Amino acid sequence: MHFSFAFAALALLVAPALAAPAVTASVHRASGPKKQDHYIIKLNSGVDKKNTIKWLKEHLDSSSGITFDYDSHFLNGFAAKLSPETLEELAKNKDVASIYEENIFSINTVQTNAPWGLQRITQTSKLTSQNANALTYTYNYTDATTPVNVYVLDTGVNTAHVTFEGRATWGYSAISGQNSDGHGHGTHCAGTAVGSLHGVAKDANVIAVKVLSNSGSGSTSQIISGINWTINDCKASGRPCVISMSLGGSKDTTLDAGIQKAIDAGIFVAVAAGNDNTNAQNTSPARVAAAFTVGASTIADARASFSNYGAVVDIFAPGQNVISAWIGSTTATNNISGTSMATPHVAGVAAYLLGQRGAMTPAALSSLIKSLGVSNKLTGIPSGTVNLLLQRGN
Repeated sequence: MHFSFAFAALALLVAPALAAPAVTASVHRASGPKKQDHYIIKLNSGVDKKNTIKWLKEHLDSSSGITFDYDSHFLNGFAAKLSPETLEELAKNKDVASIYEENIFSINTVQTNAPWGLQRITQTSKLTSQNANALTYTYNYTDATTPVNVYVLDTGVNTAHVTFEGRATWGYSAISGQNSDGHGHGTHCAGTAVGSLHGVAKDANVIAVKVLSNSGSGSTSQIISGINWTINDCKASGRPCVISMSLGGSKDTTLDAGIQKAIDAGIFVAVAAGNDNTNAQNTSPARVAAAFTVGASTIADARASFSNYGAVVDIFAPGQNVISAWIGSTTATNNISGTSMATPHVAGVAAYLLGQRGAMTPAALSSLIKSLGVSNKLTGIPSGTVNLLLQRGN
């Protein structure tokens, strides 16, 4: 009997430790583009919403707040902006049945006069038409929900061109006495990245950062000056940012370090692999491991004959016979080739994804773009080089 009493006493002592943990409401994550830190909160049946809202207001921090309150017969719940800490507390409230992260819904648009590259990055199979000079291709896109800045570090941008719809601004020139695009290369790249006529991310802002002269060349000091300016401007804007750099040369540790500084500052940097049909490992800034290095493909799904290759190349994108904006008028276009033309396709995809999904780190964005790419579609890819073709995703 004495043993039985002791056992019973022990059981009473440990019982509280074995009590069921508090129930936490499920947080259902958005299945696509989301409204950052915004949630729909559904309460359990029979719960008086007024009491729950009163409780929540007492626990809200400065970055949280109720955004919509619905009629109880319609939805016994409410919408709120919640910090991670407030979300965690609310999920533990016994009145809460479930919490849903808010999705973003947007207008879907179909462009039917697009250049071939835009259709190719939105379908996994080879294009049926092989006319690279036609503007008869289809491009489906959705309006952005997050403003994004794309910095084109190049010869400048024809900011008055109709394709930019007022979204292009002149940012900075590292070339003394030159404050416009007197070459055309930078305008062409900007048009592919964000132009309404030929571009991937049709809502993004483009900022001209002139680091190459009207003859198409620039020195290390000029280019890193442009990078320096871009880092500061991006930080001041508070927006997700992308750099498109369709330039290259011999190995340059100073330039490489400047690129790394931009990436460390949270900016996704797309760089051209180069046009010498050689290993991009021997060129800057293509060899920077954390940069996103882009080779060029053709409408026939082949590596462009001029495109550099090698282990540092992250992806291939349309780069031969690409039509985009040009200088000389507000409607001018040109059809040119190069890894320079492939790079802004990637910059545009980066801006598109940031516009749809919100801010993310350069590493996360790089991984996402690679995961969306389609493998083993290209011919002429040397051993040791990734066979991956750019796809925009949704």
